[in-house]
Amino acid sequence: MERRSFLKKSALSTAGLFLTKDMFSKPQGVIYGHNEMKYRLNSQWGALNPKKTPVNDCHEMIQDVNGRIILLTNETKNNIIIYNKSGKLIDTWGKDFPGAHGLTVQHNGKEDFLFITDTDKHQVYKTTIDGKIILTIDPPGDVPAYQKKEAFVPTETAVLENGEFYIADGYGAQHILHYDAAGVLKNSFGGRGDGDEHFDNAHGICIDYRNPTPTLLITDRTRNAFKRFSLEGKLIEVIHLPGACVCRPVIKGDYLYAAVLRSPSLDNAKSGFVTILNKENKVVSNLGGSEPIYENNKLTPLFQTDKIFVHPHDVCVDDEGSIYVAQWASDKVYPFKFTKA
Repeated sequence: MERRSFLKKSALSTAGLFLTKDMFSKPQGVIYGHNEMKYRLNSQWGALNPKKTPVNDCHEMIQDVNGRIILLTNETKNNIIIYNKSGKLIDTWGKDFPGAHGLTVQHNGKEDFLFITDTDKHQVYKTTIDGKIILTIDPPGDVPAYQKKEAFVPTETAVLENGEFYIADGYGAQHILHYDAAGVLKNSFGGRGDGDEHFDNAHGICIDYRNPTPTLLITDRTRNAFKRFSLEGKLIEVIHLPGACVCRPVIKGDYLYAAVLRSPSLDNAKSGFVTILNKENKVVSNLGGSEPIYENNKLTPLFQTDKIFVHPHDVCVDDEGSIYVAQWASDKVYPFKFTKA
């Protein structure tokens, strides 16, 4: 009896060993996305103890020069949460940004700086990586649209290599404001209006260096489009994305990534996904969204297919190609991570 029991236990142990080996020899989990851009989801990547390190709206994320992932939330117990790429908490700071919304990193080869927009305080701040404020931008009173500070509700910034920067006033008068490195206003363009050169929710902005001449890519979220401008503010093209209320454009390598807050064609406002475009401005993949289909060279309307997001608000693409997603008004959920399949 003892020998028979021993043999039975040995067989089960051996079977378990082979089962474990087989499990780990194959990638696990559902694959999201299309074509060459497919990913696996880790929805627990950034989860922390909400009593110690809470979040409210998770608005935007960046990676700093040291490889750390930095999250901006409008939770004033810790506006900035710093992770390593495995999702381990490294540090927190910030208690003074109740309207924390836009987060941009400036790499200058020596140290990183952050640009933070605050929609409640109607200001933009440049800070050191550990939170020291070194520049504050107030509403630009020289621009007629901003005679009242409440008209200035900045949502995003983009920084040139020479330190000059742009502010997108996505929740205010819809102007794009160009400043020199010292914070002196140089130019403004856009503003609210019906023509393609105007905006209705200029929610995000970035510098596109994928071609020899740098350009600006600016979100027109309500109109489901990105708009390309010269650095001087001249409209170059409109990239239509029907069905996608896109947030800020994020460029990594040859691809453009963006969170889609929702699909306007769906009754359910909780209908977001992540979209990825190639260098030719064609959608090649949607994480949690429909397969991109072009008919007569026009994109058919996109929509959510998998309910993995509530209101995705931003993406960060790290140096390994993984994607981190921050969500707004999502019951205070922490960021998700997607790794290439």
